Amino acid sequence: MSSLETQSRDSDPVIDRSERSGNVGLLIILSVVLVAAAGAFATMSAYMSREEVEPFVLALLGVLAAIGVFSLFAGAIGLLRFSGRAQSFGLAKSFMDTLTDGVVITDDEGRIVYANKAYATLVGAEAAHDVRSVERVFSGESHVSEMVYHLSQAAADGRRAQEDLRLTHPLSPNVSGPRWYRIQIRPLEADEDSPRKGLVVWRVCDITNDRDEQENSFQELQRAINFLDHAPAGFMSADAGGRLLYLNATLADWLGYDLARFEQGSITLSSIVRGDDVILLDATEGEPGTTKTDILDLDFVKRTGQSLPVRLIHRVPFGPDGKPGDSRTLVLNRSPGEDISESLRAAEVRFARFFNSTPIAIASVDRDGRIGGTNVPFLKLFGHVADKDTGKAKGVLSDVVAPDEREKLVAALSAAAAGQGEIPPVDASLAGDKNRSARFFVSAVKDGEGEENADAAIVYVLETTEQRALEAQFAQSQKMQAVGQLAGGVAHDFNNLLTAIIGFSDLLLSNHRPSDPAFQDIMNIKQNATRAAGLVRQLLAFSRRQTLRPQVLELGDVLNDLSVLLDRLLSEKVTLKVVHGRDLWPIMADLNQFEQVVINLAVNARDAMPRGGTLTICTRNVDAAESAKLDYKGLVPADYVLVDVEDDGTGMPPEVLEKIFEPFFSTKDVGKGTGLGLSTVYGIIKQTGGFIYPDSTQGKGTVFHIFLPRHILSEKEEVKKSVESISLSDLTGDAKILLVEDEEAVRAFAARALTSRGYTVLEASTGAEALDVMDEEEGEIDLVVSDVVMPEMDGPSLLVELRKARPDLKIIFVSGYAEEAFKKNLPENEKFHFLPKPFSLKQLATAVKETLAEEDS
Repeated sequence: MSSLETQSRDSDPVIDRSERSGNVGLLIILSVVLVAAAGAFATMSAYMSREEVEPFVLALLGVLAAIGVFSLFAGAIGLLRFSGRAQSFGLAKSFMDTLTDGVVITDDEGRIVYANKAYATLVGAEAAHDVRSVERVFSGESHVSEMVYHLSQAAADGRRAQEDLRLTHPLSPNVSGPRWYRIQIRPLEADEDSPRKGLVVWRVCDITNDRDEQENSFQELQRAINFLDHAPAGFMSADAGGRLLYLNATLADWLGYDLARFEQGSITLSSIVRGDDVILLDATEGEPGTTKTDILDLDFVKRTGQSLPVRLIHRVPFGPDGKPGDSRTLVLNRSPGEDISESLRAAEVRFARFFNSTPIAIASVDRDGRIGGTNVPFLKLFGHVADKDTGKAKGVLSDVVAPDEREKLVAALSAAAAGQGEIPPVDASLAGDKNRSARFFVSAVKDGEGEENADAAIVYVLETTEQRALEAQFAQSQKMQAVGQLAGGVAHDFNNLLTAIIGFSDLLLSNHRPSDPAFQDIMNIKQNATRAAGLVRQLLAFSRRQTLRPQVLELGDVLNDLSVLLDRLLSEKVTLKVVHGRDLWPIMADLNQFEQVVINLAVNARDAMPRGGTLTICTRNVDAAESAKLDYKGLVPADYVLVDVEDDGTGMPPEVLEKIFEPFFSTKDVGKGTGLGLSTVYGIIKQTGGFIYPDSTQGKGTVFHIFLPRHILSEKEEVKKSVESISLSDLTGDAKILLVEDEEAVRAFAARALTSRGYTVLEASTGAEALDVMDEEEGEIDLVVSDVVMPEMDGPSLLVELRKARPDLKIIFVSGYAEEAFKKNLPENEKFHFLPKPFSLKQLATAVKETLAEEDS
């Protein structure tokens, strides 16, 4: 038998019911039977009559009809073929018969229509009757049966499916050990030429060898990863955003991270690199399509916060668009004991730390002024100029300073290139931002002379932006301190003069009727003196550092009195408009400080309207329900009196609006503003328990919303308010008052004012003289009104002496200084009353009346 015949026999299908071809023998027998029947009928017709032969003929015709009908049905179901259609499936069958994978075709009832030799060999079947369907073959183990069931369901649903399953024993006796099998199903598409409908192709193959190869490859990969993880050097990879994509076990152990919990992107370079050294990694640049490698010495930071000195061999690929890809970085541990050349390693680590951790920017430059090596602070300042990529032209150091100041730096670099020893430092503004400045220290380098691209100088750069700002602030504060000292020095005398002017004006007004021609002149004198007193209070605001003296205020009256001063402060182009709310609630605030708030806001509004405009001050009540609906951060719902100060000036951009309450922040030119106006406003409002919110639109104007807490008057305050409402003629009394004042004009006015109100007034020009008067009167004094600053003995010292004889003696201090300026010199919990200078006749008489009334109560 030839090999071709053997191969053909070995590849023949074990079962093939796909076709039913005709049988020639059956056809011959059928033909012989029909001929014999015809001959028998012919013989019978010779001996029998027509009537006798007819039943036999009918019987034969019936048999032939039955055979015909049977043939039609057999042809319809494929048992008989009436043409040579078998040849149309020859190529497909030849392909499946020679497959090395087992192929089984089943019908819609699960019966095997076709099974090739490879399938029989795979399942260990020796004959056709041993061949079983796939479901029966793989029904031995429960976990396998479940997967085969899912395949059967897929076949019933007309879907393709595949499963890889493992048997603990092989299907064929020719192999041994556990085996892996892959089962695939595919419905056979039915068409008009298909001999069968609803057929399913099952393909079964042994993939044990493939699985073994995969396992071996996986083991090899695991070994390679294990080698990399436990290499004596660290390794990591990061994306362009600085997120770690991989780090090996060695580096994770050095840094104190649990590698089992590491997730891609959970750790960033900035979290493991000490300080700003990460800038060195970000500064790596390369041409599109190239790979750049840098060697860097810097410090990593462990999870414990300790430093880990390392040397990085940092490689970054760049794509066609020039964007950096994922980096590959080899990390060498440079801790003590990790480097072979210990002394050299220690020196290099110390230098790297010093070089990159110094707060001074350092760079080397060549003879052309081009930048060479740099440290981290230099890259932070001038990273846009210091291009480290060797494929590009390096930046020129002089480009970092303003164009009009580059000549000085170029001259210093030329001097260094010429070998000059002492080169003065260069102060210059930085390019692109005139507000930033730096000082450049240039030192010549003599090593490497004659070498190409040798360094000519080392440049040390110290940014002086903050220093200049502090110097400007210090100069401004010195100016303010000088003004404050000057104001404090003249305050006492100036307030005495204003007190005398205001007081004598009141005395004159009491003797003149409004219809008197001199009455208006006297009123003008008093108003201007009052205005001068207001200006002094503003001048002394910072020099006195006074604390608040809250009192019950009616905002309508306060703003009416203040509007006279505001009209003088505003320019002729600015119109003042005051809109009072109805039945305003009282507030508790310091009168002078509140006036300072309004004046500061008015002055700022005036400066914001250089071409003129309208300054509007509106007041109204805001109850708790309304305040709760307002969208202002931090505003506590309560009853408030709202004061809006609005202008229609230039407005402010958002970045300025965020900083207006910061101390020393000012948009005005140097020398034209202290930068303390709005910060003072904010502090006063907060001390008062209120809130202030600015709203501004560029080109439309600014409005400050001031919320001041409503004050509920107590019974005592109601009494005080009624006393204050008494007319000047009602401020009379019969008490004995000791008036101590070194300024004769003030003393004369006060004595006349109190005497005219019925009081008995004893005068003293010094503290010592007051003690003598007290002795002469044997302590029969009801009230002492004393100045604070006096020669020989000041007011607080006088009070201490008076207390020795009269512990219950009431005293009123008058002074142009703040109460806190002298209160610290008094014994703790000392009780006294205070009347600030300058004061009017009514204020003096009211203070005396209130103090005496309190004494009697």
